Amino acid sequence: MKRVIISALCFFVIINVSAQFKMSEGSKKVATTMAIIENMYVDNVDDNKLAEDAVKSLLEKLDPHSTYISSDEVKDMNEPLEGNFDGIGISFNMMTDTLYVIETIPGGPSEKVGLRAGDKILYVNDTLIAGQKRSTKDIMSRLKGPKGTKVDVKVLRRGIPELLDFTITRAKIPIYSIDATYMVDKTTGYIRISRFGATTTKEFQDGLAKLKEQGMQNLILDLESNGGGYMAPAIDLSDEFLDKGKLIVYTEGLRQPRRDEVSSVKGSFEKGKLVIMINEGSASASEILSGAVQDWDRGVIVGRRSFGKGLVQRQIPLPDNSMIRLTVARYYTPTGRSIQKPYTNGDLLSYNMDVIERYNKGEMMHADSIHFPDSLKYKTLVNERIVYGGGGIMPDYFVPLDTASYSLYARNIANRGIIYKIAYGEVDNHRDDIRNLYPTKESFVKKYVIPQELFDKVIAAGEEEKITFNKEEFDKSKEIIATQLKALLARDLYDMETSIKIFNENSDTYKKAYQIINDDNLYYGLLKGKK
Repeated sequence: MKRVIISALCFFVIINVSAQFKMSEGSKKVATTMAIIENMYVDNVDDNKLAEDAVKSLLEKLDPHSTYISSDEVKDMNEPLEGNFDGIGISFNMMTDTLYVIETIPGGPSEKVGLRAGDKILYVNDTLIAGQKRSTKDIMSRLKGPKGTKVDVKVLRRGIPELLDFTITRAKIPIYSIDATYMVDKTTGYIRISRFGATTTKEFQDGLAKLKEQGMQNLILDLESNGGGYMAPAIDLSDEFLDKGKLIVYTEGLRQPRRDEVSSVKGSFEKGKLVIMINEGSASASEILSGAVQDWDRGVIVGRRSFGKGLVQRQIPLPDNSMIRLTVARYYTPTGRSIQKPYTNGDLLSYNMDVIERYNKGEMMHADSIHFPDSLKYKTLVNERIVYGGGGIMPDYFVPLDTASYSLYARNIANRGIIYKIAYGEVDNHRDDIRNLYPTKESFVKKYVIPQELFDKVIAAGEEEKITFNKEEFDKSKEIIATQLKALLARDLYDMETSIKIFNENSDTYKKAYQIINDDNLYYGLLKGKK
């Protein structure tokens, strides 16, 4: 009788799954094995964990981007791309086990009740969080919650001996994908996109309109270290640069028919010089946009070879609210290039180490060290320039990684969070003094110079962390340390855009992008394939 029941159960499992997807004999074997274990194994088993382990193992054998996502991870994964979450509206950082408020979101619930940048949150709903070595995830879980619910916090504020009590009503908090939009000069605009999310298209269109009102004729689009996100905004933004009827990207897989994405209505920036900044951290949606612009000779790509992710994932929900992110197709640029870099099934470590291998081979410093086989050679669709597939977007103008200013000493103090600690302490102790001296962002960017006192504090903090001071290496990296300090001060005193302006002033890629966009001979020469 038991054998009959078990056989019936196994048969039911197979039929139920087969109703949705065509199942091979191998698939039936996996489903049958799970059912047999659950019904016949000698000891109790955690069937949910067993199933998760089996799913993870299966996906690991496919490619680096097919993954299993637990139900707990799904929400956290989607929030940065969906464009909002429910919370109290602050940016914070944990420093020496204390939550420091970096900024309050304008118009958000924390700002409305009176929280300020520089406040230290010690208690959340009567639970002490300071000095408890709590993880950032744990802190966020206490502060976030459904819209309309309340959270009580106790705050220590400089100059006030007693704790301040605040009751904050959670609300929808926007997450922006564009970090900076500003005019570099009278005719050149700059936009930095950090990710491609649900609100990116609207943010970009609004930012572009604002810049055009200020006289923008040419645009620097910064996609450095933009790891991608949703595919649709990358297509939308490509459409803004290309006139009607041009292929932007197409996707195709063994079981997915070819699908073309073609530019439609008149874009907002089809004319005017365009330079796009990329590097080894630019991936996926960033490569779709860069590839379309490059293939149609619409703009100049500047920087270093991009990451090389040309696989399309589909998110498939499972019954317990977990999810499979499965690769279903590859995407191809208008010339037919596949941007996906090579991978070995199941060898995730080697795949992720690829960028480090590029560095070790000298690719980050010397363009001549990059070699593509002739089989990966393509020609652009207007000027017939040579471009390559099979491993990211190769820029039209290569900018090497600046290694001359890097040192082991600078890396060690950065890895220990010392630069951030010193910058935050300076803002915490002298916020009003600095703002009085530099009342505008522009005055801070142009006039503020890191005093020797802050460098001395960095050195002292390093020694406290057992990092031996090395004068030669410190002097070698002093400019980088100064830039990092000033940018962090600017972010805490003003906003992210001001911080990015400071980083750009010391970025070789940004400087080259600006030079190219202001030199007609260089810009149009690159578009015609002249080196």
